[in-house]
Amino acid sequence: MTESNKSLNQIIKFRLDKLNKVYDYGVDPYPQKFEPKQNNKEIVCDFINFENKAVTIAGRIMSMRTMGSASFFTIQDHEGRMQVFLKKDNVGEKKYDLFKLLDIGDFIGIDGLVFKTKVGEVTVRANDFTILSKSIRPLPVVKEKDGQIYDAFNNKEQRYRKRYLDLIINPEVKEIFVKRSLIIKTIRDFLDSRNFLEVETPVLQPLYGGANARPFITHHNALNQKLFLRIADELYLKRLIIGGFERVYEISKDFRNEGMDRNHNPEFTMLEFYWAYADYEDNMLIVEEMIKEVAKKIAIEKIKWGKSLIDFTKPFNKRPIMQLLSESVGEDISQKDESSLKKICLSKNINTENKNYGQLIDEMMSELVEPNLIEPTFVIDYPKAISPLAKKHRNNDPDLVERFELFIGGAEFANAFSELNDPVDQRARFESQEKLSQFGDEEAHPIDEDFLQAVEHGMPPTGGVGIGIDRLVMLLTGSTNIKDVILFPAMRTEEKK
Repeated sequence: MTESNKSLNQIIKFRLDKLNKVYDYGVDPYPQKFEPKQNNKEIVCDFINFENKAVTIAGRIMSMRTMGSASFFTIQDHEGRMQVFLKKDNVGEKKYDLFKLLDIGDFIGIDGLVFKTKVGEVTVRANDFTILSKSIRPLPVVKEKDGQIYDAFNNKEQRYRKRYLDLIINPEVKEIFVKRSLIIKTIRDFLDSRNFLEVETPVLQPLYGGANARPFITHHNALNQKLFLRIADELYLKRLIIGGFERVYEISKDFRNEGMDRNHNPEFTMLEFYWAYADYEDNMLIVEEMIKEVAKKIAIEKIKWGKSLIDFTKPFNKRPIMQLLSESVGEDISQKDESSLKKICLSKNINTENKNYGQLIDEMMSELVEPNLIEPTFVIDYPKAISPLAKKHRNNDPDLVERFELFIGGAEFANAFSELNDPVDQRARFESQEKLSQFGDEEAHPIDEDFLQAVEHGMPPTGGVGIGIDRLVMLLTGSTNIKDVILFPAMRTEEKK
């Protein structure tokens, strides 16, 4: 009876019986160490230099085909798969009988010679093998014929819950996370080369801030104090600017207790950087340069997006937010009050319930403008009402601040300010946010007295930027769901059956 015809409990029992038989051979199926000297990819790619040479490789058994006194099987390491040919005459009868106790999913080490089969497949002829780990639980059943997988492990929810299986069965998934690592490394190299200092700030904070978002709340037993998981790094990084560091950045995990969808995960990765004596115009230049550098590094300078082509070699667009919103509704809204905005929103089927002026602007932007911003576009000059940490605009318009958001493919990727360094104005903005909180705005920014005192000691003109790493990875790997670029995304607890 094959494993596919057995229940899971039967398979586990059957494999445990095999494990005990391995022990009966006097073999430890879980040795401390094994040293592969080559990987599968380098042997396949450089076959000419490896032909008839001795190699030592290791990996997980992914398929097996036994034909009496000989067997073909494939093993998978971190670089790819390799076919192995094992013959009783080469390893001896006792060792071959031991091999027959192995299953798909087990780890094995191979010593052998490299050759090509009659059909031209690079293969290792095993002279010896070492059991490295006996698996008890089977891998998902994946049917494969002529190198083509036609019954893959593709249940999205199970792939996210059991990412280790996703990585084993769907090796192309691994490439996404290899690219993610390269993207983050390129960002680090980019900033390091421009004299930015990487720093670390607290995850647990007595007061959350730096964004308009709902926090996660926890309790510190020793201090008997309520603490918050950070929603942003901004206020601590700006304290460092005040303290005399002129260029700082942090790549960090932030947490927001909000809804989940294809673009949002409650735990996400952010890059924030701040540099003294710069403004939002400088920020636009460096952000555009950074994203182009990252795209070039992973050899993706153009991306097909629906019927459009996103070209990272072209200059990014730049548009004022009020101009975009006015175009989307067919009238100038720059002087509209909250009541007028609600009427416009209702005419566009946008929910206005319990929404203040700033929230209405946000809703209109999300519903009417963002989906159409496919090419990289800096949306600039935001209303002060939704930007409590940005400096007032240099054109002296009392309602606008120097802020931009970068949109690509209909999603936001960056948020940046000429940072507010006027302590009197900053206090007034926080107090205005506190009033919104009293009227039920759960995302309003709280008053951070310690931060205000820091600004009162003097803060230089500063440019600050936040970039969502997860979304950037989504864009540059062609992923449509944020869960595809987070190794272990948040999931609802699975009900026990």
